[in-house]
Amino acid sequence: MSDRTPPATQERVLAAREVYRVAIVGASTLKGKELKELLEDRNFPAVDIKLLDDEELLGQLDSVGDEATFLQRVLPENLQGAEIVFFASDAAFTRKNWNLAKKTGALVVDLSYALEAEPEGAVRAPWIERELAQSEGVHPPAQLDSTLAVVAHPAAVVLALLLLRARQAGTLRQAVCTAFEPASEQGRRGLDELHGQTVNLLSFQQMPTEVFGAQLAFNMLARYGEKAAPPLESVERRVLAHLEKITEGRAVLPALALAQAPIFHGHVFSLYLEFDPAVTAGDLTRVLEGDHLSIAPVGKGSVSNVSAAGQDEVLVEIRRDAGHERGLWVWAAADNLRIAALTAVDCAAALARMRSKGRVQ
Repeated sequence: MSDRTPPATQERVLAAREVYRVAIVGASTLKGKELKELLEDRNFPAVDIKLLDDEELLGQLDSVGDEATFLQRVLPENLQGAEIVFFASDAAFTRKNWNLAKKTGALVVDLSYALEAEPEGAVRAPWIERELAQSEGVHPPAQLDSTLAVVAHPAAVVLALLLLRARQAGTLRQAVCTAFEPASEQGRRGLDELHGQTVNLLSFQQMPTEVFGAQLAFNMLARYGEKAAPPLESVERRVLAHLEKITEGRAVLPALALAQAPIFHGHVFSLYLEFDPAVTAGDLTRVLEGDHLSIAPVGKGSVSNVSAAGQDEVLVEIRRDAGHERGLWVWAAADNLRIAALTAVDCAAALARMRSKGRVQ
């Protein structure tokens, strides 16, 4: 087990007395690759990991640990025996194939958000569940028959952590956030289009715009072009909906604006917090710092999506607002793919633990 493994994650993995057969649907996607790497790094108790994907990608060579393997088709026989199935594919592919996993009786963890409306599932963020348990003694209901967890949007997880802890500094009257979306939230297509736009713009050629519907290279977008789908506003609604669900309404819901930034990886957040009465930056620093969140020392380099890349923690800087005595700014960055993968692995461990309890009873 990696030395970087957070104590809470170590406890959950060590508490799992069984080993599991695991399948990753969408194994070639950015989320799928990050998830596979994390499962290997954390020594998740998997006796076997199958890599499944779209037919166009069949036969691609990959590896699990030290063993070479190939991407396989999503078929009932390839899912048979799998006890945990992660869907890291796009939403349409998840909706098309998830019933195959459901019929096998496997536990399903959805990173695509395609199943968030399914009645048997719930949007989950174990980091936030533990935060609520520690601060308020609130625990999620023990659903021993639950077989589906939808991974909360990584931006919602970061905001929930910041807002729940900020309450401990004083009375939080207002929260306003601008969140900067990376191209990797649109998967490989988003990365390729941003790269293609950058190269073509510098060589005075026509830019591809199928994903974002407009020029993103060297530019900022408050909304996508008309031909892009889904619209950026739908992501704002999802982040706020997930935030409200995972905090159980116990955090101040911020005014949120999402902007598409010309960056490949990593969310960045500019979060304004207004307290009444005023609190100091030191007070806010003391309550924010802890599990999963690290405060950058003043003068030791700026927090950015680059410095957050590959990190398991949310990186934060704090400064006072220049014109409002009661206002403080939180500048935060987090690796969106890493946070999503960490949440997914935690969700799988939680579902497995509940199933184990159900068997004992």
